Amino acid sequence: MKKIVAINGSPRAMWNTGTLVREAAKGAESEGAEVKVIDLYQLEKFTGCISCFGCKLPEHKGVCVCQDGLAPVLEEIRQADGLIIGTPNYLGDVSAGVRALYERLIFQSLSYKQDPMCYNEHFIPVLFIMTSNAPEEFYTPEGYGKVIENYKGALSTFVGPTEVMISGDTLQVENYDKYNWTYFDPEAKKKRHETVFPEEKKKAFALGAEMVKGKV
Repeated sequence: MKKIVAINGSPRAMWNTGTLVREAAKGAESEGAEVKVIDLYQLEKFTGCISCFGCKLPEHKGVCVCQDGLAPVLEEIRQADGLIIGTPNYLGDVSAGVRALYERLIFQSLSYKQDPMCYNEHFIPVLFIMTSNAPEEFYTPEGYGKVIENYKGALSTFVGPTEVMISGDTLQVENYDKYNWTYFDPEAKKKRHETVFPEEKKKAFALGAEMVKGKV
């Protein structure tokens, strides 16, 4: 049985990002995988890379030695057959929690040697999901797309082949009137959430299933 780790990198467990991560997890389960869903912001306190270089020492090479809330997550990923990471777009980047995970996940495998360049010998498929208040048209090579390609490139190099899913123009809150926001069209946001987002849930489900079948 394949083991998949699915990480929700949003502070909100059951909003856009959390929903799509869980749909991808359900897709993986539908193909017989064992899935562990982790809400990053519900873990014990953790940090990004602390530059201790413990992962470069011969006795620990390729393994982050920092013992905090992320340590068991990194171990789960080392034992996994696939990884799903979901994050909201915060100011044009991933959430702070996902950035911390990314630093710890990637840096432990970076050898600082010409050969091997990467300590990781267990490559697994990755599904990287980003939800975004901004529409998908913003994800051009000159815009947010550049950021996404950087994450995709590093994940593909140090973790495994990475598939990206973008969900744009998402519904941020249920009641826009509460905040007196004038930048958005609340009705259009709600309509998209009711018509387009369900299709994106199906897409996430399918991508989770395809990961287990070896198509991601």
